[in-house]
Amino acid sequence: MPSPFTGMNPYLEHPELFPGLHHWLIIEIARFLSPQLRPKYRVAVEVRTYETSDEDSLQVGIPDVTIISRQTANDSTTTNVAVAEPTVEPVKVRIPVPLTIKEGYLEVREVGTEALITTIEILSPSNKRPGKGRQKYLKKRETILETRTNLVEIDLLRKGQPMPIVENKIQSHYRILVYRGDTRPIADLYAFNLQNVIPSFSLPLRSDDREPVINLQELLNEIYDISGYDLVVDYNQEAVPTLSEKDKNWVDEILKQQKLR
Repeated sequence: MPSPFTGMNPYLEHPELFPGLHHWLIIEIARFLSPQLRPKYRVAVEVRTYETSDEDSLQVGIPDVTIISRQTANDSTTTNVAVAEPTVEPVKVRIPVPLTIKEGYLEVREVGTEALITTIEILSPSNKRPGKGRQKYLKKRETILETRTNLVEIDLLRKGQPMPIVENKIQSHYRILVYRGDTRPIADLYAFNLQNVIPSFSLPLRSDDREPVINLQELLNEIYDISGYDLVVDYNQEAVPTLSEKDKNWVDEILKQQKLR
C-alpha cells in the first residue's frame, strides 16, 4: 500500500521507526546507484560507531536476574536483629545506560585507486541534538568540506538543530544539501516542507562524469510499500515528533481523504 503523503511521511520520523527507515534508505540508494556508476566507481556502505552518554540516547538497562530474599518472623533462621521497615513505598525509576550508536552512510569510490569521490549522509536524530553524535558528525563534515570530496547531506527530520550554513535563514521542515568540492564554499540547498514532494537531485561526481539523478521520493515510496509501514503506523494517533497546529490540520485532512481517519 502506498504512503498517504505525496512528500515525506511525518509518521516515519517516530523514534522507533526512523532507524529502520535510515537503514532502508542507505541500502536502496546504494542499490539504485551501483549499476549506474559501474565500472568506474563503486558504492560502499560504511558504518560509523561511537558510544554516547546523551540523555536522549540512553536506554533503560534490564538486569538478567533479580533475586530478592526476605525473611519473616516465622522463619526458623530469623535472628533477633531489629530491621526497620520502610516508611514509604519505593518509586520505580529509570536508570540510563550508555548506548553504542551505529550510523550507516555511503561512499562513492573510484575503482582501482579507491579515491573517495562522494559521501552520502542521511542525518539521524543524534546528529541533530547536542552530544557526541552531533560532535562526531560535525567533525567529519568539516573534514569533508575542507577537501574536494563531494557531500550529499539528507535531512528528513523536523526535530533538532539543522546543520550549519553560513548566513542562511531559510526555515524548512527538511533539507537536502549537495556540496561539490570544486565549487566550495558554495553548495546547493534543497529546502522543502511536509506539504512538498521531496526534490530529486543529481549525485555530484567528477566534473566530466554523467551524474545520475536520485529520485528520493520514489525510493521512499518503494520502501514504504516493501517494508509494510502501513501495517505498523496508526494514523489515528498524532505524529511523533509533534506537528504545528497548521500542519496537524493539513495532515488530518490528508488522512481523512485517504479514509485513514
